[in-house]
Amino acid sequence: MALPALTAVPARPGGAGYRPAILVLPGGGYARQADHEAEPVAEWLAALGIHAFVLRYRVAPDRHPAPLEDAKEAMLHIRGGQRGLAVDPGRVGVLGFSAGGHLAATLSTAAATGNPDLDVRAAVPDLSVLCYPVASLTHEAHPGSVANLLGDAPPSALLRALSPELNVTPLAPPAFLWHTADDDAVPVSNSLNYARALFAAGVPAELHVFPEGRHGLGLAADQPGPGQWTGLCAAWLQRAGWTDTPAAAPATGRS
Repeated sequence: MALPALTAVPARPGGAGYRPAILVLPGGGYARQADHEAEPVAEWLAALGIHAFVLRYRVAPDRHPAPLEDAKEAMLHIRGGQRGLAVDPGRVGVLGFSAGGHLAATLSTAAATGNPDLDVRAAVPDLSVLCYPVASLTHEAHPGSVANLLGDAPPSALLRALSPELNVTPLAPPAFLWHTADDDAVPVSNSLNYARALFAAGVPAELHVFPEGRHGLGLAADQPGPGQWTGLCAAWLQRAGWTDTPAAAPATGRS
């Protein structure tokens, strides 16, 4: 399978050592790619000392499993250090917005079910950052994302299989989530229920719900409330040992 469009933004500042990497998945309802949720986000991560990779995954008219296949392929490519960057294979995460958050959460859960396929297990991120994600296709789902990903009248079994909130296991990666309470496109229940499932499975998670803010804010610069998310996330990544902390040698990734 050909590698999907993947843009690398190296960590700054440079220097010796293997650094963590994060795959960025912009939103767009599985119909397009939201540019403000792509390269600007990668630049922010790079400034934290993290290699960032923006994936332009396939969208409508392509349908499931095309986006998930693209995300898995990108994760394997990044973990393998095939872009000439010193990537720590034990610290490869994913960050997604809206439908990209759905793809990130689906990657985190559908691939974390004990599948013996080594490639599938290696594609599981080591942590996830989910920004106003579509975390359910069965409860307060985003109709446009469902239609673009699965077409008209998809079977209920497929909807459940692609609802990350219903498929969390203890193998899912730790997560940072944020949402706004008055999001009228993707209800906040998506983040609440996914976080609840992580807590129930014993998976560490941090959730921030801001009272106000439209859907699709991206970095949310100059937005009261939601504009805090980047600082909160940077602090979370720092506590996890991911910001500007190069390793002397590659750690062991998922196997």
